[in-house]
Amino acid sequence: MNKTITLISLIVFSFSLTACGEKDVNSFVPSINNGVFKYTDKDATDAFSAFKTYLLEPERNLYLRDTKDLDRLGAIWTQAIYWDIIMNAYKRTQNSDYLTLMDKFYQGGQREYDNFNWDNGNVWFIYDDIMWWTISMGRAYELTKDVKYLNLAKSSFIRVWSGSTVVGDPGSYDPIKGGMFWNWDHENPGSQSQGMGKMSCINYPTVIGAMTLYNITKDESYLTKAKLIFNWAHTNLFDSKLGRVADSKHGTGTPDWTLHDYNQATCIGAAVMLYKATNEKHFLDDAILTANYTMNTMSDINGIMPYEGDGTDINNEQGVYNAILAQYMIRLIEDCNQPQYLSWLRNNINTGWKNRDKTRNLTTKNYNKATTKDQVISCYDACSIVALMQVCPADTTKE
Repeated sequence: MNKTITLISLIVFSFSLTACGEKDVNSFVPSINNGVFKYTDKDATDAFSAFKTYLLEPERNLYLRDTKDLDRLGAIWTQAIYWDIIMNAYKRTQNSDYLTLMDKFYQGGQREYDNFNWDNGNVWFIYDDIMWWTISMGRAYELTKDVKYLNLAKSSFIRVWSGSTVVGDPGSYDPIKGGMFWNWDHENPGSQSQGMGKMSCINYPTVIGAMTLYNITKDESYLTKAKLIFNWAHTNLFDSKLGRVADSKHGTGTPDWTLHDYNQATCIGAAVMLYKATNEKHFLDDAILTANYTMNTMSDINGIMPYEGDGTDINNEQGVYNAILAQYMIRLIEDCNQPQYLSWLRNNINTGWKNRDKTRNLTTKNYNKATTKDQVISCYDACSIVALMQVCPADTTKE
């Protein structure tokens, strides 16, 4: 059969049905079939086990930077994403061993990161590093109801929002012009300079952190803060025509429209959480628009998610971005009744898993390229297929 005809025949377009019961004409999406190969639930377990076997440091119980350097850990903020993966693996399997691993991972973080002392300005030196952990601490509480996680989620959120009397910074939130700063002036921490920049990677995660705490506590102040920051970000960092998310904005300048799919991801997650809490449809519209842009414009012609760098730089933390996308795309799918994105996620998983190193069961961020058995792989690059597999259910339909 002609390959062009075959490809065309595999592309099926469908309308999305929003949670409000209305068809959205902007959500035409391709349903991509990856052929007969389909990952299974066992594959998801195997992928998680391989990630743990080759990259989890067994004494420190945190993830190594790569499969070659067995002394150096991955970046502090990415460890929170790996903790999310462990939690999602437990949710998928209900395997109690994963709960044990979750607790060991927390203890590893305690030892490595000054007992989660948010006032240590050397360990916690950027606002968004803290906020990723705020989110994960909240999720850990939701899963276990262990109050220590909730207390740390609350204290870390306050530290980011309002600053630290120890460090002397005034906090990430700008009460004058709105939005969240990415960093503080380490030379002069008491001043809040507009030149520091307000990045998407702190603004949208702050909304998610606030909404996670709101869902737990029902404290309206968190919802108020979430709306405040989301509205600022929507005005200053979001393209409401296309659904693209800017990297940052400095002062009164134009946004930096460098695109990263983790910013797309947290915008989706923030919008979904606000939609669920308020039932205001404009939040859902933003989430769908952002997801469509990520899938249809940022992904390649076959729908494979983007990656940054050449795929061989083990210091490049950007490999973790699609793991973050996994966390929030599934919430749009499951919480907002948007199943049209499942085939896209599954196509990415099938492609990446098919190209894994079959000796180690490890993958990289370049899903289209076969991973070799002697390749040095970073925790950043190896995590995304694992993360996608834990949240995206395998397709069990018959061919």
